[in-house]
Amino acid sequence: MKIKKLIPLVFLAVSLAGCGIPQKEQPKAVSDEQDFIRSTDFKLNTVVTVTIYDSRDQTLLEDCMKLCDKYEAVFSRTMPGSELYQLNHRELPPVPGTSTAYSVSEELAELISLGLDYRESSDGAFDIAIAPLTELWDFTAESPKVPEPEDIRNALKKCGFEKVQIDGQKVTFTSPDTALDLGAVAKGYIADQIKEYLLSKGVESAIISLGGNVVCIGSRPDGTPFKIGIQKPFADRNETAAVMEIEDKSVVSSGIYERYFEEDGTLYHHILNPASGYPYDNDLISVTIISDKSVDGDALSTTCFALGYEKGMEYVQKLKDVQAVFITEDYELHYTENFRRTIPLLPREGQGT
Repeated sequence: MKIKKLIPLVFLAVSLAGCGIPQKEQPKAVSDEQDFIRSTDFKLNTVVTVTIYDSRDQTLLEDCMKLCDKYEAVFSRTMPGSELYQLNHRELPPVPGTSTAYSVSEELAELISLGLDYRESSDGAFDIAIAPLTELWDFTAESPKVPEPEDIRNALKKCGFEKVQIDGQKVTFTSPDTALDLGAVAKGYIADQIKEYLLSKGVESAIISLGGNVVCIGSRPDGTPFKIGIQKPFADRNETAAVMEIEDKSVVSSGIYERYFEEDGTLYHHILNPASGYPYDNDLISVTIISDKSVDGDALSTTCFALGYEKGMEYVQKLKDVQAVFITEDYELHYTENFRRTIPLLPREGQGT
């Protein structure tokens, strides 16, 4: 298995152009009565920031953070007591008359169903039934390391979408060892739910940022689009390779820079190949998806990265109302055909939100 050699790290995460939060900065709340209200906290294993431009109601920000906690208690793979944790460890009561089927909440069923749908459309490149494998690759450990080959082979035997079935809110496992990992879609789903909540409260101008997931509600109060940047290779986090004008859309990035470690001069990132058990080794550094819903952007960014540049570009070009930017290992930016017709690109000078 060939894995990319360690290269100078390139930060290409989607960020608020000119208003990025450093990855390791301590969470804090910021308020500016003249321009906006903002809350920042560390949740969902990432920095969560909600900025509202057309309201001064601080309880809205508090409720957004509470929504993060609510859904983490549903979708977290590692939090004991979360619904997914209980499902994976078979701690939920089985459906009467069965020993392998379990009733789950509407939210969990919806996300599992979405994950399985993307598996079908991607010919297996996207697979949520890989928790036994992701548990081996602990990128949050103090000293992460490459798992033993035998452990990877044993984990792969427990993985696979074909071992999971869903019918409404009933999930059935055909293997006692199979478990789900919704990390590739959960943040997008949660960002969408926060957006729906703010819309229900009359908010028409806001930005929701969950790590690499950015959701724009409407535009700025003066009617101008938000400026969202894709960070420039080899540069400071506030310097961008491209700046886009975005209104009422989601922007999501997936890439080798998000979670990674180095071992013996080789970089290992968190996007795992369910066929080999190791990180994908292809021609991509990152994929950015612009879509109406963040959950779709989440799934598509991971799917397109898994497919590689050529197949990923071919896949996403067929989708309606979705634009994409691929950054290949030569650090070139490649846009879908519909991108420049629908997403204005701005000069990198004079950035800001």
